[in-house]
Amino acid sequence: MAEQEKKFSIWDLPDVPMGQLPPHLELQRSRVFCNKDAPIHTESIQYSGAYSSIGVDNSVRLDNFCNNFRVEVIRLNEDDMEFDMIGIDAALANSFRRILVAEVPTMAIEKVLFANNTSVVQDEVLAHRLGLVPISVDPRLFDYMSENDQPNEKNTVVFKLHVKCKKGSPRITVKSDELKWLPNGSELVKESTANSDSSSKPETYTYFSCSQESVPEFVKNPIAPKYPDIILAKLGPGQEIELEAHAVKGIGKTHAKWSPVATAWYRMLPEVILLEDVEDDLAEELKSKCPVNVFDIEDIGKGKKRATVARPRTCTLCRECIRGEDWEKRVALRRVKNHFIFTIESTGALPPELLFTEAVKILEDKCERVITELS
Repeated sequence: MAEQEKKFSIWDLPDVPMGQLPPHLELQRSRVFCNKDAPIHTESIQYSGAYSSIGVDNSVRLDNFCNNFRVEVIRLNEDDMEFDMIGIDAALANSFRRILVAEVPTMAIEKVLFANNTSVVQDEVLAHRLGLVPISVDPRLFDYMSENDQPNEKNTVVFKLHVKCKKGSPRITVKSDELKWLPNGSELVKESTANSDSSSKPETYTYFSCSQESVPEFVKNPIAPKYPDIILAKLGPGQEIELEAHAVKGIGKTHAKWSPVATAWYRMLPEVILLEDVEDDLAEELKSKCPVNVFDIEDIGKGKKRATVARPRTCTLCRECIRGEDWEKRVALRRVKNHFIFTIESTGALPPELLFTEAVKILEDKCERVITELS
């Protein structure tokens, strides 16, 4: 007699735990799965009632954010820094990136007054090159200059460049260290007053009421280009460049020369999981597959070897390790949605740690303005 099929009842299913997500849903909510053909679960679930049927509140709460958010500095030097931002959404991480690129102010050369230029470099090209030279000065000590403002010691930094290649001499290279800071302002006399017979002081292109050398911050650190070896032009025998450059405060949104970062970027933290033990020849194959040496091999005794995940942070998710037959069953690649590896490379105008704190202040000001407008 044939065995009767056992009837299935919905009541035989295990209870769904209330107040917490099942493991597979928690993974879909917090991870991006990187399969060999395409990533899945890439979206962020923002709806507060997405899991209300099982008693999970998915809304953004300030106390949860304060408890979970943290910043961990991984690497810091003069020019760049790498840090982890944990417990935030991609939108917030991108806000910091955009502010760093376009809204943190710096000082850059905006106006160039040429007294003489007989080099092969046109005035416009040389002025553009001068604008891209990073100036080592704290922009917080200066004011923005509007169209109606006169250039003065509070909104303008003046540099002078005068280089001449004598006849019969070999060609010379003009570098950024030839830019000399003029703490008392412009020395070029306006044409309207140059020919006047007045005994008064000739009018220049700036209106400084005092020397910038009187500022304590500039006594120890005189204003100068950050890098002295940037090539500006080359002069042949008999050629000469004489000019005055005026630097003002601005932001990268106006022009890229005011952007304080060479680049600012982030990526989600890679997560490399071995779904089963990978041993012996398969372990060697897995190690050789990875171009950035994420995997290592350990000796487990009795002549056996086993693959381990040694450097998951260096993973670029090229997915070479899961290409091939059955490798997706052995290795899982994921990204953590709320853990971002952030890298800031400064142009040199400001140190990278200061750039990040200034970006935080700017974002805070933006939030306060929104709250003020809504209240």
